[in-house]
Amino acid sequence: MKPAAFKYLRPESIGDALALLSLHRNDARILAGGQSLVPMLNFRIARYQFLIDINGISELSYIKVESDSLRIGALTRYHIIESSAVVGDAAPLLREATKCVAHRPIRARGTIGGSLAHVDPAAEYPPVMVALGAKMIVRSALSQRSVHADDFFTGIFSTVLEPDEMLTEIQIPRAASNHFFAIEEFSRRPGDLAVIGIVANLGFSGKRVQSARLVAFGLGEGPYRITEAETHLIGRELSQAQIEGASIAASSIPAQSDNNATSELRKSMACVLTRRALLKLSSAQLGQQNE
Repeated sequence: MKPAAFKYLRPESIGDALALLSLHRNDARILAGGQSLVPMLNFRIARYQFLIDINGISELSYIKVESDSLRIGALTRYHIIESSAVVGDAAPLLREATKCVAHRPIRARGTIGGSLAHVDPAAEYPPVMVALGAKMIVRSALSQRSVHADDFFTGIFSTVLEPDEMLTEIQIPRAASNHFFAIEEFSRRPGDLAVIGIVANLGFSGKRVQSARLVAFGLGEGPYRITEAETHLIGRELSQAQIEGASIAASSIPAQSDNNATSELRKSMACVLTRRALLKLSSAQLGQQNE
């Protein structure tokens, strides 16, 4: 199929793009990597009168590191993040998660901002942002605001972005030496969308878990924090018993059934993947203590 007719607009600056969004609002859509939007247009799942192509706005593509955060422009492509030593040092979980995304051609074109604004339930970047406690910088023609990742995603293909707003930057706290990260996912074939996945970020004070963020994805909705499992871990050592308890708690996620898997399978795999992630973190923490 071919997309319904639309008017193609190609602004040359952030200001021009925001002015177009302000003018056309619900009738317009931002085109970045296009890896999700273009198929939706072709199948006429989505229809817009105006397509605003931001690929010519070079000021939206960058990676900058500061004393306490990593700043990434929304147009920065997956393959740049995957190959960045700066990202590997400041946000190793983000770099590791990028390797899980589809195939090289997709990563060569797709953008971090596009993934976060689209919020595919099976996408890796939204749960990673929640796990890392990232902030989204959102701009309109008249204002700018910072939105915590916990509040940015509101459901399947849904965010807090208003029709005249655009995600311009992602700010991620720099990884601390007492934090350990892991991502585990299950897909039918390498490169396929995840049927279910778990992202883990644990902070330690000595041998005890000081902070915990466990986020599930692939549930049929947006990223989901498994607070029951987090509570089970905080204040305790990451022993085998605690890992098993948290893994069992992860099976309580509100998973949905679809053509890829039943809710029961997703819940069972959430338990397995949580255990795998926590075992990795336990091994990493123990290795650091023995150095």
